[in-house]
Amino acid sequence: MYSSVCTALLWKLRVCLSISGKSQLLFALVFTTRYLDLFTSFISLYNTSMKLIYIACSYATVYLIYMKFKATYDGNHDTFRVEFLIVPVGGLSFLVNHDFSPLEILWTFSIYLESVAILPQLFMISKTGEAETITTHYLFFLGLYRALYLVNWIWRYYFEGFFDLIAVVAGVVQTVLYCDFFYLYVTKVLKGKKLSLPA
Repeated sequence: MYSSVCTALLWKLRVCLSISGKSQLLFALVFTTRYLDLFTSFISLYNTSMKLIYIACSYATVYLIYMKFKATYDGNHDTFRVEFLIVPVGGLSFLVNHDFSPLEILWTFSIYLESVAILPQLFMISKTGEAETITTHYLFFLGLYRALYLVNWIWRYYFEGFFDLIAVVAGVVQTVLYCDFFYLYVTKVLKGKKLSLPA
């Protein structure tokens, strides 16, 4: 969902100021590794279509940032070292997974990576000290989307008895990463001020 929103925003605004291309690359990697089951199993036309849309939108966003609107991309501040995320997440997905099979390890990798994929974006905001208002709205709803997953897991546990420890822990980690941003969003952006970090 958030890749399609980001793609639409970039296309409408025709600029990618304060958007981290590295975070978007990580999200593209998340969806690619998560939906490799497209080649091995068919659930429904809707399921297949949504997976293809997620993958296509994530790569469209990367294309818009690094090619189409490259002149507006702030690569000087988007300097987070993504290998510091990919390597530990890759190792953890081999060590802690539901089943030691290639597709399951890749699915687990995607869950772990998604929980930290926003770090380059948050690092970019902390480095510049501020963010465009539209970017802050995007990030708030991205974080809210993930926080609502926690509600979904509670609902599923209560009504279906379903509990996936890997997904829940990764979701909690991701929501915690957003907490400081949520506070700044509520205290500044919702009051009509531009998000800027204290010096």
